[in-house]
Amino acid sequence: MTVADLAQNIGRELPYLRRYARALTGSQRAGDNYAAATLEAILTDRSVLDGEDDLRIALFKTFHVIWQSSGQPVEDADMTTRERKAQSHLRGLTPNSREALLLRTIEELRSDQIARVMQIETAEADELVQIALNEMGQALRGKVMVIEDEMIIAMDLKGIVQAMGHDVTGVARTHTAAIELAGKHRPDLILADIQLADGSSGVDAVNELLASMGDIPVIFITAFPERLLTGDRPEPAFLISKPYSEEQVRSAVSQAMFFASTEGLTA
Repeated sequence: MTVADLAQNIGRELPYLRRYARALTGSQRAGDNYAAATLEAILTDRSVLDGEDDLRIALFKTFHVIWQSSGQPVEDADMTTRERKAQSHLRGLTPNSREALLLRTIEELRSDQIARVMQIETAEADELVQIALNEMGQALRGKVMVIEDEMIIAMDLKGIVQAMGHDVTGVARTHTAAIELAGKHRPDLILADIQLADGSSGVDAVNELLASMGDIPVIFITAFPERLLTGDRPEPAFLISKPYSEEQVRSAVSQAMFFASTEGLTA
């Protein structure tokens, strides 16, 4: 494979590596730094990709070598108090379990693929996913607001969130309704679609809410995740692709409750 072909192929997978890295670290900045380090390692020594015929697996595998060798540091001086508390809690989880869960639920890798990425046995990958689901599912409870214009999807999200033990403050279908709902019941977490019923932007609604309310974690749900994973501007740390699965939503909600994703976004 030529350098040009390799760069093109990696470019197609890079948005998803960013998505994974951001969910793992809880921020765009930290996640993108790890993604950049992965690319630098590949450009410096292409042999790190040897032994894998699936470029996506090879890319994630290289990321994990860096992630493990760095000691997985994600704290920095700019973290909020809530983010620091989240990191402290996450350190108490079983090692590697959260990584396995995200690879399964957000990136939709099979157990054997997770095992190759993390360089463990397939049975261990399955065990780590289950451990993470159990540990994170017991961790936090909160109030969740849903911003979604399709009522069937909104009711599905509401049901999933309530089954996890969280309270749903309501469902908003427009920018204006979202602002009004949040004013009545301040949420601990926001689940938001990108395009709303009246043509308004879910991103704009979230930006306005974060500007007035501060530190609230956000999960965006979109059919076009690559549009929010370019790395060219402030973007969400938590992102679910449509169509989604219940397991993906549960994982993302559990993750987001640990972190405050309050970076300003643009539509």
